[in-house]
Amino acid sequence: MTAPKRPLRADARRNREAVLDAAGELFAQRGDAVQMDEIAERAGLGVGTLYRHFADKQALLAAIIGRRFEAMTTLARAADEAEDPWAAFETLLYGYLESAQADAAFRFALLGPEEPSWNDIAAEKTDFSAITERIVQRAVDAGRLREDFRADDFVLVTRGAMANMTGAGGWRRHVTLLLEGIRSPER
Repeated sequence: MTAPKRPLRADARRNREAVLDAAGELFAQRGDAVQMDEIAERAGLGVGTLYRHFADKQALLAAIIGRRFEAMTTLARAADEAEDPWAAFETLLYGYLESAQADAAFRFALLGPEEPSWNDIAAEKTDFSAITERIVQRAVDAGRLREDFRADDFVLVTRGAMANMTGAGGWRRHVTLLLEGIRSPER
């Protein structure tokens, strides 16, 4: 049986957050070209401290995604509270994408050249996915989304929109067009 993880000391927690903040900024600016020593320098820490928290760049990207999925899970819970299933779906979709637009490191981690290490953030992803499935199913059951739309399709929609986050709001037009295609015809 594995011993439970001890909480980080206050200074170690601050160092970890400094690394995540610095990595987020640098990945957003330069993508995968960023080196671990640059991240440590930006965080004001030694490279050894960075590696004590994150074994490699993939682990660091997973932590960035995990941090964002925690925020997205909070958003999904709030969207799930909406009485109208379509409003819940749109709230989740637009909230997710607006958050991604503001966080280029998150977009890079999801759309970058390497698949993120989901094992490191399984709990966060599972919570978000379960709520997303519930919201999608409510909208399908209410006849607001096409009956063949699935929670996995939410991922396709968001990835397509994130790929269009290069200009001044082009992703919003992308989503508007997609929503017209996935919305269930009025009965």
